Amino acid sequence: MAFTPLHDRVLVRRVESDEKTAGGLIIPDSAKEKPQEGEVVAVGAGAKDEDGDRIAMDVKAGDKILFGKWSGTEVQIDGEELLIMKESDILGVMA
Repeated sequence: MAFTPLHDRVLVRRVESDEKTAGGLIIPDSAKEKPQEGEVVAVGAGAKDEDGDRIAMDVKAGDKILFGKWSGTEVQIDGEELLIMKESDILGVMA
């Protein structure tokens, strides 16, 4: 992929949710909520502090993350729907 986010931004691929409930019912697309879980695809170099030094990013490519419901901006890159968000929009990293 020929895209690198700038500063403290992160490129995220949503992890698709299950299409069936635990009881075996199929959930139609119209009733699905967009998942709030994703995988980090790429990260920026980090923001700069007042002295001009880089603040290291807490996430890296490949991390599984949780993010807020309204976080990020949807973009289309290489035909794939991804999200760009600030690192501060990430709620946590899943182990």
